[in-house]
Amino acid sequence: MGAAWFAGVRARGVLEHVDVRATPERLATPGFWAVVGDFDGSVRAWRFAEVDRLADGGTGQHVSSGRGWRGPAPEAWSSSMSREQYQGAVTATRAEIRRGRVYQANICRVLSAPLPPVGGAEPDAQALSAVLAAGNPAPYAGGVHVPAGDGGEPVWVVTASPELFLRVDGDVITSAPIKGTAEHPDALQAKDRAENVMITDLVRNDLQRVCEPGTVEVVDLLAVEQHPGLVHLVSTVQGRLLPEVAGSPRLWAEVLDAAYPPASVSGAPKSSALQVISEFERAARGPYCGTVGWIDVAEDGRVRAELAVAIRSFWWTPDAHAGGVLRFGTGAGITWGSDAEGEWAETELKARRLVALASAER
Repeated sequence: MGAAWFAGVRARGVLEHVDVRATPERLATPGFWAVVGDFDGSVRAWRFAEVDRLADGGTGQHVSSGRGWRGPAPEAWSSSMSREQYQGAVTATRAEIRRGRVYQANICRVLSAPLPPVGGAEPDAQALSAVLAAGNPAPYAGGVHVPAGDGGEPVWVVTASPELFLRVDGDVITSAPIKGTAEHPDALQAKDRAENVMITDLVRNDLQRVCEPGTVEVVDLLAVEQHPGLVHLVSTVQGRLLPEVAGSPRLWAEVLDAAYPPASVSGAPKSSALQVISEFERAARGPYCGTVGWIDVAEDGRVRAELAVAIRSFWWTPDAHAGGVLRFGTGAGITWGSDAEGEWAETELKARRLVALASAER
């Protein structure tokens, strides 16, 4: 059947699957679409037949196969970069900043662990989502699971994202980049604030490409948001879409061409940062740092959408191991003011709570 679940909505039964960037006009079809985008630019969407809109705003994440969640052993996780390798990448990125190639680049590593077999079935994504919702509630939590053979291209992603990539409501578009992470507000540094302002400006420039002149504004700058085990600096940028964009069947091609991948997880300038990322990272990010969320198209054509930056996210893939492999990405934004040990510690902080939750058997 396939399923997707987010705050206030639960969907079942895949009707169709599309490559958003190749055929964006398909997303003009009325209905509820779940979206998953890989960091490398591939963005896919699934339209669902049955959609429950939950009056209490709940996520419906506790609806699962009943098997419960069986995570990997805590010691089974491995990292695509060791501490020394990651710190070396930070040092190399700072050298590129000194040369003037970039001002900031987000450097990430991918954690992976084999899952125990579950009798030939795919692991229960909604069960993991329920574990995360209980232990690490997040504003953009949810997931998409379309098993292989259930119609449409398979996908398995569970997110506890705290970060809004894009919200569209009619002709209003909003983005809320996160830059700056610490265990408590007093630990935030001048480097965090400078980095946030830099990326907020990049988001503003991205949105100006598809918005009416003079309508893009920073409506909240350097807000401190509290999340389980840490705090973030968050800024909010909003604009009014150009009429020829908002009313176009190619809306999502225009918007993604302007803003994808998200600025907060790439860097500035974005094109140079993406080159640095490709040179220094040692594993493909997959959906991590891409996007996960939903697009809802009314019969009259009005569009509402909420796409998160796919951070604090798990994804599963089958492989030769009987239970397949669960992955989780973690990273940090590198500036000239970065300290290699401190950036490694930030990646550990971002991963610690969620990986521990996923490693417990429920």
